[in-house]
Amino acid sequence: MATKVYDVEEIELQNGDKVKLKPLSIKQLRKFMEVVKKTQDSNDETITLGILVEACGVALETQLPDLVADRDKLEEALDVPTINRILEVCGGIRMDDPNLIAAAVLAGQN
Repeated sequence: MATKVYDVEEIELQNGDKVKLKPLSIKQLRKFMEVVKKTQDSNDETITLGILVEACGVALETQLPDLVADRDKLEEALDVPTINRILEVCGGIRMDDPNLIAAAVLAGQN
C-alpha cells in the first residue's frame, strides 16, 4: 500500500460546494505561480484581491470547472479566510506568515 506524502483537507465554500484541497501538481503549480507573480506589480488592494481569486480559480479548476468558468460565481463562493486556506494548502503560500508581513512592512518604509 502506498503512502501519501501530503494531507487532503475538505472545506466548504460560501455557496455550499465542498472541495478537497491538496498540493497542486507541478503543472498546475506553474500556472498558479504565474498568476500569483502578478501581485508583485500590484499596488492596489482591489487588483491584488482579484489576482488572488484568479489563483484560487487555478487551484480549483479541476474539481469545480463550472464554478471557475464563471468569475462572479467564483467570487460569491470565496471569502478571505477561504482564499488564504486555498493558497496555503494548494500553493504553499501563507498569507499570514510573520516573515512575509515583516518584509511588507520593511518594504513600505523604504
